[in-house]
Amino acid sequence: MQPVERADYEGVDYGWVMQTTFVVTILVGAPVVAVLSGFVALDSWGARAAFAVRVGAPIWFLTAVVVALYAKRTDAGDGGVDREDGEDTEPETDAD
Repeated sequence: MQPVERADYEGVDYGWVMQTTFVVTILVGAPVVAVLSGFVALDSWGARAAFAVRVGAPIWFLTAVVVALYAKRTDAGDGGVDREDGEDTEPETDAD
C-alpha cells in the first residue's frame, strides 16, 4: 500500500476552512432559514428559493469569516503537523 501524501501548510489551511464553512453553514443556516420562513408568506417555489438565498447568503458569509479568523488564530486544520518541530503529531504505524 502506498503512503498517503501529506502537505506542509504555511498559514491557513483554506481547504479546511472551506469544508468547515460548508458544514457549519448547513448545520446553522438550514434551521435559521426554516424558522425565519415561518414569518414570511412564501407562495411559490421561486419565492421560497429566493428567500433561502437572501437569508442563507449572509449566514454563509459570516460563517466563512468566523471560520477563517478561527483558523488563522489557532492553526486549525493544519493536518496534524506540530508547528514547532515540523513532525507529525500522530503516531506512525507499520500496517503492511
